[in-house]
Amino acid sequence: MDHLDELALLTVGATALCGTLAVAGVRTYVTGRDRHQALVDRLSDAPAPPPAGPARPFRRLDRWLRATRPGRRLEWEIAATGLDITAGEFTAATIGAAAALWIAAALLLAPFFGPLAAAVAVWSSHAFLVWQRRKRTEKFINQLPELSRILANATQAGLALRTALGMAAEEMEAPAGEELAKVADGLAVGHSVDDALGELARRLPSRELVVLVTTLVLSHRAGGTVVSSLRNLTTTLEERKETRREVRTQLSQVTVTAYVVPLMGIGTLLLMDRIAPGSLDRMTGSWLGQAAVVAAFCLYGVGFFLIRRMSRIDV
Repeated sequence: MDHLDELALLTVGATALCGTLAVAGVRTYVTGRDRHQALVDRLSDAPAPPPAGPARPFRRLDRWLRATRPGRRLEWEIAATGLDITAGEFTAATIGAAAALWIAAALLLAPFFGPLAAAVAVWSSHAFLVWQRRKRTEKFINQLPELSRILANATQAGLALRTALGMAAEEMEAPAGEELAKVADGLAVGHSVDDALGELARRLPSRELVVLVTTLVLSHRAGGTVVSSLRNLTTTLEERKETRREVRTQLSQVTVTAYVVPLMGIGTLLLMDRIAPGSLDRMTGSWLGQAAVVAAFCLYGVGFFLIRRMSRIDV
């Protein structure tokens, strides 16, 4: 029995090594082919356009993803997070993390847990994008009182709304500065104020931003003064900012509990396998044990979702 276990571990290790070497070989081949094509373009009679920046890896994968609807949606989600990463790089990182967790779970726990770990890795990558986007949105919401104040001062000084938005983009830090710069660029190429601000509200959805955008759009359409509205909106946004901070502080313990409960389940599996080596292999050796493990993971997932849902209070 010990001989078979050693042979299984050796087989899994050899498979992991071959997979790693295959990935490294494919990446080296793709990089070398791209460099060769770039050299051919430079030496040809028709000069190639100068590169806009350093070459990014996985460019072919990124171009292929952009040609598909899920790839374009993924690119939009990444752009909303503000991360300096392409859709191809994110996809390659997700595949690499899923493969690594598959191998680690198969070695540390049992081969049955490999696909489950890979699925968790894919879900975690999507959850990371959602968390990063929500974090950026929260930071932008905290900057809305300052943005409203700047727009009110600029409007009171007699500046047009387009000019006021451009000035706010230069004065404010990220992410508000970056998002307003996109709005200013859209206005510069001929987009209407309604479309540019509407796109901003779609990238960073929040009630506070919708109120601000609605105020600016209505004032731009009506052509009236917006100073008093922005002054009142600034005060309201400051109060909502403080309220959101208090609610987040009160619910911090519940949020931590939502993450601790699934980790306790995984820790129990590791502890059980260390106390009785081979118990996970015997447990997942039958369809009944596999069904029980899948049901347990599903229940942990439902518990995590319910705790997070109950602790989410919109202010």
